[in-house]
Amino acid sequence: MHISIITINFNNLHGLKKTMTSVLQQSYSNIEFVVIDGGSTDGSKAYIESCQDDLAYWVSEPDKGIYNAMNKGIDNASGDYLLFLNSGDVLINDTIMNNVSLELGEFDIYYGDLIKLDKNGLQQLRTFPEKLSFNYFFNRGALPHPSTFIKKKLFNDIAYYNENYKIASDWEFLLIAICKYNVTYKYLNFPISVFENGGISMNPTNEGLVSSEIRAILDIHFPLFVEDYEKFMFYDKLFRLNRFKYLSALEESFIARKINSVWLTLLRYIFINK
Repeated sequence: MHISIITINFNNLHGLKKTMTSVLQQSYSNIEFVVIDGGSTDGSKAYIESCQDDLAYWVSEPDKGIYNAMNKGIDNASGDYLLFLNSGDVLINDTIMNNVSLELGEFDIYYGDLIKLDKNGLQQLRTFPEKLSFNYFFNRGALPHPSTFIKKKLFNDIAYYNENYKIASDWEFLLIAICKYNVTYKYLNFPISVFENGGISMNPTNEGLVSSEIRAILDIHFPLFVEDYEKFMFYDKLFRLNRFKYLSALEESFIARKINSVWLTLLRYIFINK
């Protein structure tokens, strides 16, 4: 299986070196490596140039942001599946692409687990659900781009990343691919990469921007469904409260139902109809 790994970078020479080393050391040979640099001034271009014999494509020039750079990578990739491994992220070991290649082929999207590094260098394993749903994405669930393999054909059939967004375009792509176009997917129950915490989406100051972009995306793609779903979520949370559980249990008894009716009528009269 021919796999394209796309790395985007801007003035992160230290992270770029880690990422490129982890890719170039892979034992799996059918990898195409594409590097998109945004015109860095920290030595990144010179380092990429020194590795150019091992690259299928590279460029160092100003771009219009993260998703513009990722779209450049898509344009210049020819693999059956694409993996976006941004500068600072690394593959978990030198043989992981061998393991992944044995899985690829039948499904449109494959995704695995991720090891997240915090600012102190401590590792935390992030796992993901085997079954995906609108509920998962609606509640801001995402798939990890450093551990997600996407069939290139999907970008031609559905869309490239929306460059109007700063943070949520990869979330949008997966939302509409899985929940709107019903593409096939498979969860790989093992970690694939190590994610360096520090990207734009992880910055707490961008929380408001994330929320506004996600809401805009939902309103565009599911305008008639979102309002009803929000009502469903409200009542679902309400019914999970202990007092509603008690009432539900009491409703199983005929005598308790009668008593409930009397008390509820009384409470309604006192608090609502007064």
